Amino acid sequence: MNWNKHSNLEGQHVFLGASKYHWVNYDDTKVAETYSKFLATQKGTILHDFAAQCIRLGQKLPKSKKTLNMYVNDAIGYKMIPEQILYFSENCFGTADSIIFRNKLLRIHDLKTGVTKAHMEQLEIYAALFCLEYKHKPSDIDIELRLYQNNEIIFFKPTAEDIVPIMDKVITFDKIINQIKEREGSL
Repeated sequence: MNWNKHSNLEGQHVFLGASKYHWVNYDDTKVAETYSKFLATQKGTILHDFAAQCIRLGQKLPKSKKTLNMYVNDAIGYKMIPEQILYFSENCFGTADSIIFRNKLLRIHDLKTGVTKAHMEQLEIYAALFCLEYKHKPSDIDIELRLYQNNEIIFFKPTAEDIVPIMDKVITFDKIINQIKEREGSL
């Protein structure tokens, strides 16, 4: 048997792929709905990349109440760093959309391009990871978190009582996962 060569497709994943087999049980409406969500996710990735480039270049967008414009312009105005990885361990890290720490104020902004209501917990986890990685006690700094979604900005100023329990969970859960890895052998 001579197998066809598809080297250009190696490592790629496709919407109607075998590893994501659930689509075989979809009807026409469900496949259209699911594919639309898939495209929205891809668009969100492109918008995040675009926003990060604008921020890096200091290229403001026209002033408006549009989510992307407000997010980019605020990040530039606050001289924020886009797409910053916050690392605790191989088991727990994440990438903040934009972040800055100056004068004991930690500011984290998150761009949400989807319609599903966003939750502040993601940004609280970023704040916890920042405190763990850079050895800051949440009680010694001020924190402001912002979600940009649906042409509005949601503000939250968490306290140490909000962030410390997340830090504790990160530390505890990381230990549990490492114990399992040692016992089971890391893949």
